[in-house]
Amino acid sequence: MDRLSYKPFYRRNLPHIQPEGATLFVTFRLAGSLPQRLIREWQEEKRHENRFTPEQKRGFERRWFGKFEEILNHPKNGPRWLQDERVAGMVAESIRYRDGKVYRLDAFCIMSTHVHMVFAPLPDPNHPGKYISLASIMHSLKSFTAHEANRILAREGPFWAHESFDHYIRNQDEWERIVWYVLQNPVKAGLVKEWQDWKWTYLAP
Repeated sequence: MDRLSYKPFYRRNLPHIQPEGATLFVTFRLAGSLPQRLIREWQEEKRHENRFTPEQKRGFERRWFGKFEEILNHPKNGPRWLQDERVAGMVAESIRYRDGKVYRLDAFCIMSTHVHMVFAPLPDPNHPGKYISLASIMHSLKSFTAHEANRILAREGPFWAHESFDHYIRNQDEWERIVWYVLQNPVKAGLVKEWQDWKWTYLAP
């Protein structure tokens, strides 16, 4: 399916800037799925992030996200626990379960080493005028799925990497581009020919 035929799926209205409650693109990965050398290089550069101009910051994010994604999509070493359908199914169910409770879910894709999600946190019922924080959403999701995955796999130890990538989506065009990227991830990795053929891809109706 080409992008033009995909366009009618886009029906989200996004604010240009929304510091709280914005729609987010989040990627989180398995512990040990990236070389420690690369993580150290990223962390060293990130330490100077406060000196970046907005354009430099965007360039930094794009460059490093591309490096990480290439390794994660074509893993040669490290764990691939999400290849286990029991684990992938549990993670998918956990992501869907939170839809309408803590966020509005737009799309997700579960790969063998990582997960992409696009969602908008919902208003926090306990704090009027505030939105449920990304930190609390991800802590709940990652903690629960890590515990369940370790139980399924009969293993112990860290399941998810501590660090994750998150990005505020600023407008409709960017939302379309990112959702398309998420859906096309298994196609780009050479796993399927059409995004609809990947069992662990989801697009909100």
